[in-house]
Amino acid sequence: MKFGLGQSVPRLEDPRLLSGAGRYTDDISVQGQVHAAFVRSPHAHATLGHIDATEACQLPGVLAVYTHADIAADGLGDLPTFAPKLLPLKRPDGEPIYVPPHPALAADKVCHVGDPVAFVVAKSEALAREAVELVAVDYDPLPANTETVAALNCAPVWADCPDNVCFEFTAGDPLKTDAALAAAHHVTHVSVPVTRLSVNAMEPRASVAEYDAFEDRYTLHCGNQFPHDLRDWIANSVLHISPMQLRVVSPDMGGAFGLRSHIFAEIAMTLWAAKKLRRPVKWRGDRSEGLMEDHGRDVVLNGTLGLDAEGKFTALKVEGIANMGAYLSNFGPLPAFGNLSGIAGPYTTPAIAAKVTSVFTNTAAVHPYRGAGRPEATLLIEQAIDKAARELDIDRVELRRRNLIAPDAMPYQTPLSYCYDCGEFERNMDAALERCDYAGFAARRQVSEANGKLRGLGVINAIEQAAGMFDEGADLRFDASGMVTLSLGVHSHGQGHATVFRQVVASELGIDPARIRYVHGDTDLVSYGHGTGGSRASGLASAALVGACAKIVEKGKAISAHLLECAAEDVEFERGTFRIVGTDKALSLDDVARQAHTVRGLPSGMDSGLKAFATFTPSGPTFPNATHCCEVEIDPLTGETSLLGYWAVEDVGTVMNPMLLKGQLHGGIVQGLGQVFLEQVVYEADGQLLSGSFMDYAMPRAIDVIDTNVESMPVPTKVNPLGVKGVGEAGTVGALAAAMSAVQDALATRGVNDFEMPATPHRVWQALRH
Repeated sequence: MKFGLGQSVPRLEDPRLLSGAGRYTDDISVQGQVHAAFVRSPHAHATLGHIDATEACQLPGVLAVYTHADIAADGLGDLPTFAPKLLPLKRPDGEPIYVPPHPALAADKVCHVGDPVAFVVAKSEALAREAVELVAVDYDPLPANTETVAALNCAPVWADCPDNVCFEFTAGDPLKTDAALAAAHHVTHVSVPVTRLSVNAMEPRASVAEYDAFEDRYTLHCGNQFPHDLRDWIANSVLHISPMQLRVVSPDMGGAFGLRSHIFAEIAMTLWAAKKLRRPVKWRGDRSEGLMEDHGRDVVLNGTLGLDAEGKFTALKVEGIANMGAYLSNFGPLPAFGNLSGIAGPYTTPAIAAKVTSVFTNTAAVHPYRGAGRPEATLLIEQAIDKAARELDIDRVELRRRNLIAPDAMPYQTPLSYCYDCGEFERNMDAALERCDYAGFAARRQVSEANGKLRGLGVINAIEQAAGMFDEGADLRFDASGMVTLSLGVHSHGQGHATVFRQVVASELGIDPARIRYVHGDTDLVSYGHGTGGSRASGLASAALVGACAKIVEKGKAISAHLLECAAEDVEFERGTFRIVGTDKALSLDDVARQAHTVRGLPSGMDSGLKAFATFTPSGPTFPNATHCCEVEIDPLTGETSLLGYWAVEDVGTVMNPMLLKGQLHGGIVQGLGQVFLEQVVYEADGQLLSGSFMDYAMPRAIDVIDTNVESMPVPTKVNPLGVKGVGEAGTVGALAAAMSAVQDALATRGVNDFEMPATPHRVWQALRH
């Protein structure tokens, strides 16, 4: 089948998007809409005094200037954080996680540069932004703390949280781990700071809100990864209404990467103001606001790896500090604990213990960013292995080989929470080593040395959990002509869902994909779902869709048996045709769909129509795994690093569409390379943002990266019916560790054994001179 699963079908959505016919939030305009802008704090930490909006309100066309007093009077709820509900997180003293107040507009103080203070609504966007400049705010600056590690000994962000500790998360067996480290033949220590990033999605955040007074119902147009969950969170926590009083429409979205799982202030304010003014309210963010608020990562991990005399890992101990920023975003705490078990890697380490302390600083709240803790965990264990190999003078590949989990050990329970169901890790590594010509690297390094350059090769193994959160639903509906409407609760924002889910239906039911309509992102049109993130679409939504297809076939057999006058168990289905087994008596799926909409075509008591809804709940997560290799060359005179080659061998289980797989991997790898070589959010000590524009924050461009060589070596999982493990995070999970490994391998030839990202020319040049 040319359009079935496993085929490299070009993305069906691309002609629309590439021709400019995409419809993003900012493309949406509603009759009678007005525009909004925020007054934002120029201080990182200050008490908030009088706000004088007199001059702004006198500007013709300005409809209102709202402050915290206005939303408090109406009972607008704080912006929620959902992550603590996933796990009962505690502080070191045993008290529950500290959740600071997070109103949509600051109440009595501001806690980071850009903290929203007032909300201006006017007849045009230009007018709203002009009025923002006329709002006078009295601030009384307070001491600010911006450094992740230093936060434990700095002025508190919140008076009732004097140590700045939000929560402490522990995992594993610390007593067993400490004993194993004490008895180890060799111990290696690494410190791995993982920089703060700006997400910089293609489309800046935006929100368009409407209120219907006759229905007492809101409509929100806003790019979000979890439309149904967003609806429930806003309704229950912010607006204090029934979720059925809110419709969320999430249109085309230029990337999400975890950022768009949060309920930002503009969502709450546009909805509230739309009811207040009885006018649709639109807010559109710009790049400056995005660079100020849309952050991810920012954690420091310290690891201790113990080895015996044969180079076998005996223990791993990890202690980390994770920066939450001043507030807790919806899933902001999740990367600090949710994927920490990835530090085990695909290795047989018998004792592992981990502790991560999350802290508050006077910086913007962090959000999950592609990988959400997975790349950080992989980076930690792989850097520890590289350093141990250098200290013991053991080939780093050989050291990894001695410790890899064998296929016949599956399922394998790590000392932390992960239990790997399947995987062939050594096969991946051998394939990657062959493709990057590991055996020939020494000769290539000699050539570089002769030319005055430093050459490095990174080789790392990565594993992550995926496709394990909640359940997911799928809805299939046939009309009388045989056309199909496919509704899914997952949201497509670049993954190619409109293509790959049609492939699933085409494979299961033999339907021409041109007859399938794909619907998503609208809580009024899609009945159920939990959205897209962590490879939920491929691992969960596809499984739910397979279940819905099976229900269509089951009902189709009953209808066919009625029409063909035989028993349902005598009917078989194959490639769009119902047939009595062993005969030429058959009905097409189109015939059955048509008859399902007639009274005579149905068995007695059967509901009209041909439709099915199914959900899928996995028995556990899947575990995509890979080996990534990266080769670089450094000019010691300038510190400039050149990418020479990148190879990845991935096991993502069953490959649904090889072309989409490679696209996802390429994009994820580039995001990892961007963090290693270019990107970093930087604050001054007083909390002022130094990387507030693309003049100061470097994004990877085409000239900064190279073509990547990716190959799939699937080992299908049994966790879901298609054997899919997922690929959404995989490229970034491996790239961060592989690129850093390559840079450190090159620098180690000049005695530089500890180097922290980003590997900018200036930082590399400095490292070579210290």
